[in-house]
Amino acid sequence: MPPDTMIEDLDRAHALPARYYAGDTALAMERRAVFARSWQLVAHREQLAEPGDHVVEQIAGVPVLLVRGQDGALRAFPNVCRHRAGPLALCNGKGARALHCKYHGWTYTLEGRLRSAPEMEGACDFRVEDIRLPPLRVHEWQGLVFVALHEDVPAFEKVYAGIAERIAPIDLAAMRFHRRDSYDIACNWKVYVDNFLEGYHLPHVHPGLSKVLDYRAYDTELFPWHSLQSSPLRNSADLYGDGRAYYYFVYPNVMLNIMPGRLQTNRILPLGPERCRVEFDYYYAQDDAAQARIAADASFSDEVQSEDIAICEAVQKGLASGFYDAGRLCPKRESGVWHFHNLLRAAYAGAAGENA
Repeated sequence: MPPDTMIEDLDRAHALPARYYAGDTALAMERRAVFARSWQLVAHREQLAEPGDHVVEQIAGVPVLLVRGQDGALRAFPNVCRHRAGPLALCNGKGARALHCKYHGWTYTLEGRLRSAPEMEGACDFRVEDIRLPPLRVHEWQGLVFVALHEDVPAFEKVYAGIAERIAPIDLAAMRFHRRDSYDIACNWKVYVDNFLEGYHLPHVHPGLSKVLDYRAYDTELFPWHSLQSSPLRNSADLYGDGRAYYYFVYPNVMLNIMPGRLQTNRILPLGPERCRVEFDYYYAQDDAAQARIAADASFSDEVQSEDIAICEAVQKGLASGFYDAGRLCPKRESGVWHFHNLLRAAYAGAAGENA
């Protein structure tokens, strides 16, 4: 195993070396070893409510199609025709009765069976009924829809174990999608995740957020495949009300920011070695306070995100400077970073073993 994939105790831990935050080789390895071998958030239930509703996405460079079948079941397939790799859908849609390849017109049922293949009568031993789209693993949880490309990803129930019970009586499934904000950021995707995973920077980067969260009571808890940062809310009667802020990170790139009456999901998507896209989806409880909560939340969220973008882009420049060695982590405040890096180290070591 590469020496920098060895796991250290928290009180002796170092961050990942800078070489993992740049370069096409590292990113290509992560697509195979991290993104292609994990549960990826791809849609929400409202997008796939009725038969024929479908969503087009990509996971680790693989085109993916989710569709609600005529039987009501949710399915996921590679968005790749079995003929010559044409796309079965080009965009999200509603109420499709079949999946039609946009290249040569081969048609599949919503359940993935080939139904017709124009002008293939002369192909020896070709049987329409023998051809099916390969199914991908799909799971719906709390109104969110996830896909995994491979069979060897951990069971979904283990990855998200205990979250719904921990936040009760908050019911994420009862919240309705409101809007999406997307930001393209000049940093490696892991820089943004690292930043999310610690409250160490709160007093220095987020003066407004620090007034809402109690830094002295800010706590981090670690679980096999996710971590939780939480804090009591204060001075937030007009914004979130009373209660706690729950900041969940689920390996490798999903964040669930949960506060009274509000869920914000974040997907961190690599665009290149030193660029990523962060997609924020906002969901709100349907109660009398919803409109006031939405209005108050918008400007405050933009302020926090602007602060995070600025510091993450500065950190990326520092990592690329040639003057950074893997620094020591703060055991009190950066256990979430340590946990994330250790999951990555395990994935990197597995990839190295496959290539040995």
